[in-house]
Amino acid sequence: PPPFTGVWMGDSKLCAIGVHCGNHITSHGLALNCCTDLTWFEHIVPCGLEGKGVTSLSHELGQHIAVSHVLEPFLDSFQEVFDCTLVPSEDPG
Repeated sequence: PPPFTGVWMGDSKLCAIGVHCGNHITSHGLALNCCTDLTWFEHIVPCGLEGKGVTSLSHELGQHIAVSHVLEPFLDSFQEVFDCTLVPSEDPG
């Protein structure tokens, strides 16, 4: 929910979006929780937001949602929204 970044399901974050700037380098990324073990988040204050939780696609949909199931439609949507063409990396690692 505003003013927080990311994708939210109620008071729980489904996808974190971040930007880091330092030493004249900017990096950015996102983390979409597909089948994440949510118990790890019980030991921290996720994103430093007291009273907010973390969720996953698997939890919200009540079935296992693997990253491999989400990756292609996610990348297709990314290309459409940002009007770009993604080029696979030569280094899969």
